[in-house]
Amino acid sequence: MTAKYEFIDAEKADHAVIDMCAWLHVSRSGYYEWRGRPVSATAERRQRLKAMIQAVFDANHETYGYRRIHVVPARSGGQVLPGLVRRLMRELGLQPVQSRPWRPITTLAGDPRDLPDLVERDFAAERPGIKLLGDITHIPTWEGFLYLATVIDCHSKMVVGWAMADHFKTSLINAALDSAAGHIDIEPGCIFHSDRGSNYTSEEFGSHLRRYRMRRSVGRTGVCWDNAMAESFFGSLKNEWLHRMVFATRAKARSAVVQYIEGFYNRRRLHSAIGYRTPLEVHTEYLSRHQAA
Repeated sequence: MTAKYEFIDAEKADHAVIDMCAWLHVSRSGYYEWRGRPVSATAERRQRLKAMIQAVFDANHETYGYRRIHVVPARSGGQVLPGLVRRLMRELGLQPVQSRPWRPITTLAGDPRDLPDLVERDFAAERPGIKLLGDITHIPTWEGFLYLATVIDCHSKMVVGWAMADHFKTSLINAALDSAAGHIDIEPGCIFHSDRGSNYTSEEFGSHLRRYRMRRSVGRTGVCWDNAMAESFFGSLKNEWLHRMVFATRAKARSAVVQYIEGFYNRRRLHSAIGYRTPLEVHTEYLSRHQAA
């Protein structure tokens, strides 16, 4: 019965109460009696939670599901069960953006020197700057493709380097690596892992890695899981952000990518793989512990 009264109350601006009571087979007196009752503490808490859930959902570009949202109050000392958040999201009609299944783009058949896979799908690292992942994707615009190269640190899952251009020459991935070196300390012997694309297996890029005293690592030809974390980032970027937009120019696309990486992904997006913290938090926590020691 309460659900019927709540429906009438929500729709009373558009329909006459007497008509809705007749449609739902309830009495007007019963509705007005229900409406005059004081709101229970439980109902008040549910309304507060709904407001919080809506605010978090909107603030994070409609990408958070109930697991991430239920972590938000806990980070401030509150406690909400994930099941309750899930039910309230259903009541609010909130459906987070879902990552679409991705398929690997066919990569060029390997390197004649048979470069090793030093990662073997272990995308964890005990500290920053010892294991990095690289990859390239393209973003359509009315001017043509904008190509994005990224470098991700396995310790914090942070995008520590990136570069964009209207081409995907080796100079693009060199620029992304230079960007990473400007943001974090890259240790001698650091692993740089990628797929077997021709740029990543080229002598030019190998020479660039040697400048930083890094070790090159590549996955197997056409096996997407060997660089899954880098692929996963591009899936998040496109499905949570870029697929909702149409870009007239490369400059517009570039601005949107920067906004996602620096304004959301690194600083605000909670990652389950690092305990529902942000990449920047994990990176900063390590630096604080290291400096204190």
